[in-house]
Amino acid sequence: MTTFVLVHGAWHGGWCWGRVAPQLRAAGHTVFTPSLTGLSDRAHLISPSVNLSTHVEDIVRMLDAEDLTDVVLVGHSYAGMVISGVAEQRPERLRLRVHLDGFLPENGEAAIDILPDVPASHYREAVKGPGFGWMIPPRSLEKLGVTDQADIDWLTPRLTPQPFGTYWENIVLTEASESVAGVYIECVDWMRVFTRFAERAAAKGWPTYELATCHEAMVTAPKELLEMLLEIDARH
Repeated sequence: MTTFVLVHGAWHGGWCWGRVAPQLRAAGHTVFTPSLTGLSDRAHLISPSVNLSTHVEDIVRMLDAEDLTDVVLVGHSYAGMVISGVAEQRPERLRLRVHLDGFLPENGEAAIDILPDVPASHYREAVKGPGFGWMIPPRSLEKLGVTDQADIDWLTPRLTPQPFGTYWENIVLTEASESVAGVYIECVDWMRVFTRFAERAAAKGWPTYELATCHEAMVTAPKELLEMLLEIDARH
C-alpha cells in the first residue's frame, strides 16, 4: 500500500482533504494531511517571517520524523511550490510528486511572479490593503470556480490569510528535484490559471491528466479526484 502526503494550497489547511483522505485510507493506504505554518489550525503561528522555506521545512520535518519513504506527495495550487522544494531536499523519500492544478516552478522563480498578471495584481493590491503589507486575504471562492452554495458555506469560515512571504520567496532547485518523477493534474472547468504549468509538465515528459471540475477539486469532485489518484498510484 502507498503512503500519500496531501499538501493544501493557499488559505486552506489539512482539513480540505476531508472528502478524499478517508476514502484513500479505506482503500488501505496511509495518508497524512498536514497544515502548513500560519494557516488553519496553525494560524496562531502566522507572522511576516513565514515564507516558502518555512512550508518546505514543515513537510521535510514531517517526512523525517515519520521516517516516510516511497511517498506519493500531492500538492494543490500554491503547494506545487512547496512540494517542489521538498523534492529538492528529500528526493530519496519520494516515489512520485503530483501537482494538482498548481505551480510547477523552475529554479529562481517566485509564485507571485509566475501567476498570470490579473490574479497577481489582485494579490498585490490585497496585500497592500486588508493584508497589512504581509498577508494575502482569502481569494473569492467564486473566482476559483466554486458555485455550489453548500461548498461555499463549508469552505468560507475555514479559510485563513496566507503569509505573503510564501509567494514572494524565490525557490532554489537543482537536478535533485528533477530526479523525482512527476505527474500533473489540471482542473479544466474554471479560468485555468495554471495551464502554463500543465504545459511545462508535458514538456518535461510527465504524464498529464485533466479533471472536469473547478480549482477546488478535493471539495467539488472528491470521488473523481480519488479515482484519479488511485489510477496514478497504480500506473506510476
